[in-house]
Amino acid sequence: MPHVLGDDGEFHAQDEAVDLSGTTPEAWLALGIFWTLGLVVFYQFFTRYVLNDSASWTEEIARYLLIAVVFIGATIGVAKNNHIQVDFFYRFMPHRMARTLATAVDVLRIGFFAAAVVLTGMMMEKLGSNSRMTLIDLPMNYVYAVCLLGFALMTFRAVVVTRRHWKRGYSVLERPESDINDN
Repeated sequence: MPHVLGDDGEFHAQDEAVDLSGTTPEAWLALGIFWTLGLVVFYQFFTRYVLNDSASWTEEIARYLLIAVVFIGATIGVAKNNHIQVDFFYRFMPHRMARTLATAVDVLRIGFFAAAVVLTGMMMEKLGSNSRMTLIDLPMNYVYAVCLLGFALMTFRAVVVTRRHWKRGYSVLERPESDINDN
């Protein structure tokens, strides 16, 4: 049990060192987009409530930046393998069946993300440059390109996670107490 009160009766606590070495590039990208979103929303608040002359473009850009944060940020969940999953039944399955199902989940996840990449690309091709943003004269394909990038990154990270599961012989579904970085 850590002691927080010293002999002098004062409160003493030390924070652990922060280690950002395991932060993925897409996490830094998502953080940058998030801060840009925060600045846009602050500008919107400032122009609306302080200057009483709202900048009309901020709501649309904030919406698109939020979409970017979600799609790029979802990659973090794939890389850490901590999306929603049900591992209850894996505890009661025979090992071979659990391993087969966990591998099937990994393969289906890759297939889903890869299909999303292809479908998003097809949609972008079909829209071309005809579909424009509402207030800003830019193609909507810029927004869809961010979604495509997010799906492509999720596909890549799903392949990396699947390889890691294959090498170590089990997944987090089979052993929920394990971590994605366990060897």
